[in-house]
Amino acid sequence: MATSKQKLLAFHWRGITAKGSKVKGQTLAFSEQEARLSLAEQRIQILKIKRRSPSSFVQRRNAATAKDITLFSRQIATMLEAGVPLGETLQLLKTGAKKAEMKLIIGNIYRHVEAGSSLANAMKSSSTLFDQFYCDLVSTGEQTGRLEQIFARISVYREKEEATRAKVVKAMIYPSIVTFMALAVTIGMLLFVIPTFKDVFASFNADLPWFTLKVLGLSEFIQDYGLYAGLGLIIVLLIFRASYKRSTAFRLKVSRFSLHIPIIGGVLTKATLARFTRTLATTFSAGIPLLNGLSAAGKTANNLHYQKVIESVHQQTSGGRPLHRSIKETGQFPDMMTQMVMIGEESGSLDDMLNKVAGIYEDEVDNTVDNLGKILEPLIIITLGLLIGSLVIAMYLPMFDLINVLG
Repeated sequence: MATSKQKLLAFHWRGITAKGSKVKGQTLAFSEQEARLSLAEQRIQILKIKRRSPSSFVQRRNAATAKDITLFSRQIATMLEAGVPLGETLQLLKTGAKKAEMKLIIGNIYRHVEAGSSLANAMKSSSTLFDQFYCDLVSTGEQTGRLEQIFARISVYREKEEATRAKVVKAMIYPSIVTFMALAVTIGMLLFVIPTFKDVFASFNADLPWFTLKVLGLSEFIQDYGLYAGLGLIIVLLIFRASYKRSTAFRLKVSRFSLHIPIIGGVLTKATLARFTRTLATTFSAGIPLLNGLSAAGKTANNLHYQKVIESVHQQTSGGRPLHRSIKETGQFPDMMTQMVMIGEESGSLDDMLNKVAGIYEDEVDNTVDNLGKILEPLIIITLGLLIGSLVIAMYLPMFDLINVLG
C-alpha cells in the first residue's frame, strides 16, 4: 500500500517485450512488487531486476505534492463533467502524469476501484495526500451521484487555499529577508569595520565619547563571544522547536502571539478566517451536515488558537444554538462575518454567504500583501538608517577630538 510518506525506490531491470525485443531501463516505485506490476502492465517479461537508491534530486523531482493533488482534482472534474467514465479517466490521468509518484498513486486508485472499492476508500488507502476532508467530500459525491460537481468544488477550494497560502508566505518572506540583511550588515560592520577604527583610536591615546566606547565594547563582545552567542541561539531555536512539537499549551501560546504581530498578524487572521469559511461552505454545499463541516473546518485551520475556537463553536452548535450565535459568543470573529452568517442561515443560503465572506478576506489578504512593500518600506528605511547610521556616527564622533589633538 503506497503512502506519501514512503520513499521512491529505483529498480533497474532487463526484460523482453511482447515482440521479443530485449529492453532495459529504470522504474521508480515504492516496492519491487509495484515495479514488477508496472512492467507487467507494459507487457514486459522481466529477466533481471535490481533495487537501487535514487538520488535525492530524482526523489524530489518525482515526489507528489499538494499542488499535484489539486491539479489531479481539476483534471478529474473536467473529464467527469465531459462524460468520460471514471475508469477511463483514471487511466488517462495516469498516462499523462509526469511524476512517478503520481503515476503510482493514480494506478493504485484505479486498481482499488476496479476491485470494487469506492473511490473515496481507494484514495484514502493510496496516499495520505488525500486527507479525511477530501475523502469525505468524495464519499458524499459518490452517495449523491454528483461526483463531478464535488470534484469541481474540491478544485476551487484547493486552488483558493493554495493561492491564499502563497500570499501569506509572500507576506512573511519580505520582512524576514530585510531583517536578516540588516542584522548581517550590522554584524559584519561590528566584526570587520569597527575593529579597524579601534586600532586608529588607540594609536592617538585620546579619550573617546561614551557612545563610541559602547559600540567598541559591543564589537569586542561579538568578536570574543559571538560564536558562543550563535551556538546559544541555535540551542534556543532547537528547544523552541521541540517545545512546539511536544507541548500543546506552548503551541497555543505561539499561535495566539502570531496573530498579534503587526501587519503579519492581520494577514494570518484573515487567511485563517478565509480558510474556515471556504471549508465550511464547501462541505455544506456538498451536502455534508453542518456539524461535520465544522469538524472538518477546525482540522483544516492552520492555527491552533482558531482550532480551539472552532471546537467551541462546534460544541455550542451541537447543543442547538444557531451558527451565527455560536460564532458571536466566542468573540473571535468579526461582526461583519457574524452578520453575514446570520443572513445566510435565515435566508437558507448559508454556503453562498460563507463563500462571499471567504472572498472578502481573500481579497483583503491579496491587497495587504500587494501593498506590503509600500507599508514596510518607510519602516525598513528608518530601521536600516538607525542601525548603520548609529555605527557610522559612533566611529566619526572621536574624529573631531582627534583633529583638535593633532592641531
